[in-house]
Amino acid sequence: MSLSSIPIGDSYRSDTSDVARGFYIPVLAEAVRYDRAVGYFTSASLELVARGIDGLRANGGKIRLVAGPLLSADDVEDIRRGYEYREIVARAIAREVTPKALDAQAAEMLGTLGKLIAEGALEIKIAVMANTNGLGIYHEKIGVVTDDEGNMVAFTGSLNETRAAMENNFESIEVFASWAPEDARRVHRIKENFVALWEDKTEHLEVLEFPKEAEEHLRELAVQMAKAGSDAFTRKARQRRPEEVNKYGWASTPGEIELRDYQKEAITKWLQAGGRGIFEMATGTGKTITALAALDQIGRQLRAHDSSLVTVIVVPLLDLVEQWAQELNRFGVVPIKCRDSVATWRAQANNAIAGLRPGRTVTLVVTNKTFSSATFRDVLSSVGDKLLIIADEVHHLGAEHNRSSLPEQAPWRLALSATPERWFDEEGTEALRDYFGETLISLGLKDAIELGALTRYRYHPVLVPLTDEEAAYYTILTGKIGALYGQVKGGKGKTRDDAKARLGQLLNKRAKVLGHAEGKVAALREEVGKRRELPFQLVYCAEGGRPWEDDPVGGERQVDQVLDLLGNRLGMRVHSYTSQESKQGRREILEAFGAGHLEALVSMRCLDEGIDLPDARIAYLLASSSNPRQFIQRRGRILRRAPGKTEAEVVDFIAVPPQDQELFEMERNLFRREMQRFVEFAKYSENYGESLSELRDLREYYELMDV
Repeated sequence: MSLSSIPIGDSYRSDTSDVARGFYIPVLAEAVRYDRAVGYFTSASLELVARGIDGLRANGGKIRLVAGPLLSADDVEDIRRGYEYREIVARAIAREVTPKALDAQAAEMLGTLGKLIAEGALEIKIAVMANTNGLGIYHEKIGVVTDDEGNMVAFTGSLNETRAAMENNFESIEVFASWAPEDARRVHRIKENFVALWEDKTEHLEVLEFPKEAEEHLRELAVQMAKAGSDAFTRKARQRRPEEVNKYGWASTPGEIELRDYQKEAITKWLQAGGRGIFEMATGTGKTITALAALDQIGRQLRAHDSSLVTVIVVPLLDLVEQWAQELNRFGVVPIKCRDSVATWRAQANNAIAGLRPGRTVTLVVTNKTFSSATFRDVLSSVGDKLLIIADEVHHLGAEHNRSSLPEQAPWRLALSATPERWFDEEGTEALRDYFGETLISLGLKDAIELGALTRYRYHPVLVPLTDEEAAYYTILTGKIGALYGQVKGGKGKTRDDAKARLGQLLNKRAKVLGHAEGKVAALREEVGKRRELPFQLVYCAEGGRPWEDDPVGGERQVDQVLDLLGNRLGMRVHSYTSQESKQGRREILEAFGAGHLEALVSMRCLDEGIDLPDARIAYLLASSSNPRQFIQRRGRILRRAPGKTEAEVVDFIAVPPQDQELFEMERNLFRREMQRFVEFAKYSENYGESLSELRDLREYYELMDV
């Protein structure tokens, strides 16, 4: 297997992934050459270089290392006084690898490097600034990994190479692959820069041979470690390390994750059901972690029989591809992200699947749209029955064009959703249950709060009357909906299907009338005024323009009205989060919000599914579609737990329909489902008495006190 056939991410950060397990170990396992430049020659930086090199060594590979000396204040002063700087550099280098000055961990790793020097597998050179006045430092951090086919992976990164930084464990690297058209030039440039550095052809730098005294120290450490049987290679032969599993692509639950009892129960039931089923878990209760821990468990079973596996994780949105990739990194897996350039991911996926050997695995993360494409079906055609499908927000796959792409040959299937039922689509819901299996765990809002998986909250329903114009249009739509209900109930075949489709459109249009109610923006101003100084606020707006206007698309959008209200009139630091922002832009917006640089985010749908915003404290719901799932997802988004977050607030703006006696019974039946959601959310809130009181008049009018 070559570098081009293993999944490689475009960046790694140690706050979201294990960089060693996710990058160094699997990449170096396929390498025959490793060129590395580090900022300082210290025991800590050498420990970093040593990570993952057992795979390289097994391939008979070679390492070339360039580092700058870490000079003390005395060293700098001696250089200024005119002492021979080469001798001072040699002294500084030797000081870092003196056996008596090292702790056990550093001694073991450096002994490993000493062994590589003795074997002729490692060469080290030292780079200093050519002015030799002791003030400038060489501080470049690059690496190039090459396999026996000439494929290269280059990386650049920011890393504090001190003992404190090692203990705090932070690293950030950007990665580039030579076989990716958009990366090829950069890879070759980084390679050329390293070669020039190695050959002492870099302007303003002087590259020195590695000091003999320091080399002797490393060789001495190698001998000591060999006698004690404790160098990294010897210890690896005695005990299989967790990293070894991950270099073959398998998920491994990290030690810092402690599964809750309900998560363990869900995984056990899934395995007992033959690896099929649905996890129906409220947003924020850890569906993703539960699924990846299940992947870990099925992987253990398959590895025991030296079997291979292709895992396909299907998600509805591009942002969720990145989010799942980050979670997979925590489990030591670097997935192939099937998005953006088809040429890039298709070649990578085909190579990985073609090169799959017994005991190894490949993981793909793909959007619903790509999953349903002929290109992706072709990629999966050669997998056979070594296939696991994990579907996030599975209800999306119930649409006919999506569910027809679900591969029947997959023996293992796992579906995730807070609400797997498809709205007004019993056929699609049934098809999903037929494919994935029965619900194995059902964890609702009340359960999640009592278990501590979601935070407690206060609920504030705000009733907003419709204007005369809005009420008139609403009444017209309600009459049409009533007529279509009869056709759906009594019709057959195409007539029934057409009526059903039209009914869905009218229900959504009527929901937009409520969502765009003119009085909501004024009511929002009053509610935000009560919480103006509080951070981490979200506003969910209605989509598009007002549906009763001649040009609902070209009219003023509610999201723009809200941005003007919060940003211009109330002076808040606010930003929109919509499909109009670029992928990179949305990522930066979320980071700014999490860091507290933004006080509020204003969105329509982009924050509905799967996007993690645990810091959010307050949500204003100006609009929800007629589909109850959207409301459930939005409340789950605001109830996620976060450090320092003891309580959340949900302000729900409920547009009150006109009171029309002729349409009362039908309106009552339609409104019952809405009221069930409002009452349920009020019932489990910390201020349930107050919130239920706010809804009492509306419940009494519609004779829904039984809800």
